[in-house]
Amino acid sequence: MSTDNTETNTETNTETKTTTNTSQPSVKTEPRRQDVVYIGKKPLMAYVTSTLIQLANVKSVSIVARGMSISRAVDVAQIISRKTEHTGYSIGDIKIDSVPMESKDGRTRNVSTIDIKVERK
Repeated sequence: MSTDNTETNTETNTETKTTTNTSQPSVKTEPRRQDVVYIGKKPLMAYVTSTLIQLANVKSVSIVARGMSISRAVDVAQIISRKTEHTGYSIGDIKIDSVPMESKDGRTRNVSTIDIKVERK
């Protein structure tokens, strides 16, 4: 008996299927800018590192957050300005705003946003 015949094929069919979700409207999003760091739920130092890497290539980077992530954005900006003060990074403009967003239950709510610009001197 040949071992080739007893071998089972564990590979799955790699055929690509495209499905269209018609329940959600298609939203056109613009490509993310390279000089912006969007704050979410990752560890704080991941955003600090990302911001410092981008500051090596561009003169200023915007740290953007909304809702409950605003305090994390402030923490990221403070860590960069205090720990790298001797290397010439500082906090520039700070913009606060609120944007209307639709909640899961269909109501429109205002969500606070912050945009902190960190600059290289």
